[in-house]
This record gives sequence, C-alpha cells and structure tokens, in this order.
Amino acid sequence: MNSKYYAYLARCSDNSLYAGYTTNLEDREIAHNAGKGARYTSMRRPVKIVYSESFGTKSDAMKREYQFKHISKKEKENLIVGDL
Repeated sequence: MNSKYYAYLARCSDNSLYAGYTTNLEDREIAHNAGKGARYTSMRRPVKIVYSESFGTKSDAMKREYQFKHISKKEKENLIVGDL
C-alpha cells in the first residue's frame, strides 16, 4: 500500500491551473502530457506540475484537491510562489 498521496496543481499551456491528486507526481505529469490524464489537460498540453502537498491518506489528498478547485487563481498562484 502506498503511504503517500499528493494533491497538486499543474500549469497548462494556456497558463490555466489544473488541480488533481495522485500517488506518483512524475507518472501523473507524464500521463497528462500523453493525453491520458484529464480531458481538461489533454486539450492544454504541455502540462507541468508546479505545486504539490503530500498526505498520508487518499481521503486527505482528495479533500485538498477539492479545496484547490474552490480557491481563486490568485490564491493558487500565491501557493505556488510560497506566499501564503
């Protein structure tokens, strides 16, 4: 069983930010760029994961992903640059 789960933000080619969760950031970025990630990112490649937080449970990572999806782009950008 994987003990690490990640909530992440990925920057798309149009400068939009996509929020997701995964157990492997590198594999997830590869999947997004191969068009096997989400429909949203498949039309906005290339994609680069620019921010992530790690969690011990899938549930916690999914809760954080949900939070990412409900904050403004400015708040997401502040997370990325470390200006909380």
